[in-house]
Amino acid sequence: MGRRILNDALRTMVNAERRGKATANLQPISSVMVSFLGIMKYRGYIKNFEVFDPHRVGKITVELQGRIKDCKALTYRQDLKAKDIEKYRRGMLPTQQVF
Repeated sequence: MGRRILNDALRTMVNAERRGKATANLQPISSVMVSFLGIMKYRGYIKNFEVFDPHRVGKITVELQGRIKDCKALTYRQDLKAKDIEKYRRGMLPTQQVF
């Protein structure tokens, strides 16, 4: 686990969908993960999710919809100047439709 909490959660969801499961349990949780799941729900990739006991270790139950083929998180960080953000986004992200 360690610092790759979001990446591990995304891999758990992809693996559960490949196995044909209806739900996936994600643990540990973070506020970034909850925000990301909210975006996934808004765009129709998951049905719903519930956060249990967010003040301690916590657990999230995600209802899968079967639309996730592959999902990964960018796990490294780079120092960028504000004027270079757009150039970095065009070069690193797979399509223009991501944002």
